[in-house]
Amino acid sequence: MTPLRHVGAILLRQLYLMRGNPARLIPLFAWVAIDVVLWGFITRYLDAVSASGFSFVPVLLGAVLLWDFFGRVMQGVTMAFFEDVWSRSFLNVFSTPLTLPEYLAGLVLSSVATSAVGVAVMVSVARGAFGLSFLRYGAALAPFLGVLFLFGIALGVLGCAIVLRLGPSAEWLIWPIPAVLSPFAGVFYPVATLPGWMRAVSRALPPSYVFDGLRAVVAGRGASAPALAAGAGLALLWLAAAGWLFVEVHRAAVRTGRLARYGAES
Repeated sequence: MTPLRHVGAILLRQLYLMRGNPARLIPLFAWVAIDVVLWGFITRYLDAVSASGFSFVPVLLGAVLLWDFFGRVMQGVTMAFFEDVWSRSFLNVFSTPLTLPEYLAGLVLSSVATSAVGVAVMVSVARGAFGLSFLRYGAALAPFLGVLFLFGIALGVLGCAIVLRLGPSAEWLIWPIPAVLSPFAGVFYPVATLPGWMRAVSRALPPSYVFDGLRAVVAGRGASAPALAAGAGLALLWLAAAGWLFVEVHRAAVRTGRLARYGAES
C-alpha cells in the first residue's frame, strides 16, 4: 500500500464508524447549530437595546462561529484518536505497516472532513437565520481561517500526546482546552483589555492575532499583515512542537512497553 492509501484508510475507518452508528453524526452539527442560534439571538437583543447603532452580529456571532471552527478542528483530531483508544485498537493500528506520520496525517484528514460538516452547518444557519454572510469579506478571511485551522490541528495533536502519555483517563484534560484558552485569545474583546500577565500569555497564542485582525476588518480597517504573519508563524511553531512531542511520547511508550498495555485505565 502507498502512503496515501495508508492515510486514506484512517479516514475510511472513521466513515465506517459513522455509517455503522448514525448517532455519531449528530454531534457534528447539533451543538454547532445550538451555539449559532443562542448567540444569534443574543446579538439581536444587543442590537435592539444598543443606541450606538453598532452591529453586534458580525463581531460577536462571527467570533463564535470562528471559535467553534477552531474547536471542531481540534476535536476532529482528538476524536479520531479517542476512537482507537475507546475500542482498544490502538496497538492493532501500530502492528500494521502504518507509520506514525501517516497516522497523524490520517487524523488531520479526519478532522478536515468532520470540521467541514460543522462549518457548512454554521454558515448556513448564521446566514439563513441571522443574515450573517462571510462572503462579503471575500479572500481576506482565508488567512485567518488558515491560522485557526493550523492551531486547531496543533492542539489536537498535543491533546493526543497528553492522553497517550497519561492514559485514557486523562481525556478529561482535553475537552476543556478551548474554553480555557478563550479568555486569553480575545475572542469577544480586544487583547488590550486584558491585564498584563494575560496579555503576555495571549501573545503566545495564534488566535489572539486572528481575532484582533478580524475586528479590524469588520470595523473597516485593514488587518495588520505583520500581526497576521506572526500568528501564522506561531501556529506553525505550535504544530511542529506538537508533532515532535507526539513522536517522542510514542517512542517512549514503545520503548517502555507501555504501548502494549495501552487501553487500561492508568
